[in-house]
Amino acid sequence: MDINGVTDKIIGAAITVHKELGPGLLESVYQNCLYVELEYLKVRVQKEVMVPVMYRGCEVTDKGFRLDLLIEDLVIVELKSVENVQPVHSKQLLTYLRLANKPLGLLINFNVPMLKDGITRISNGYGL
Repeated sequence: MDINGVTDKIIGAAITVHKELGPGLLESVYQNCLYVELEYLKVRVQKEVMVPVMYRGCEVTDKGFRLDLLIEDLVIVELKSVENVQPVHSKQLLTYLRLANKPLGLLINFNVPMLKDGITRISNGYGL
């Protein structure tokens, strides 16, 4: 499956979860439900993936951060359930993409009336 096919599946699954649950729940609830939905669709998904932080070729910590979801080892999904997505949220995802060496991320805020308004696609400069 190409990267656009992967993102289509992720967005479709997120919309399904949002239609079922609506806005206003905790991020962890959406994370678990999206994980279940993606597994149901037979998409390879991992949650809470630990990524070490490297600096000048040295691992400075093995507990750098956790990816909310990693899909098909290509796309990082960062989930939010906030009133307003802030610029720092996009920058956070871009940092995750760079440190994990992944090409694409989706920032999904479930705390919106229409989920399409809560999705931001962020590229790691791979020409996507």
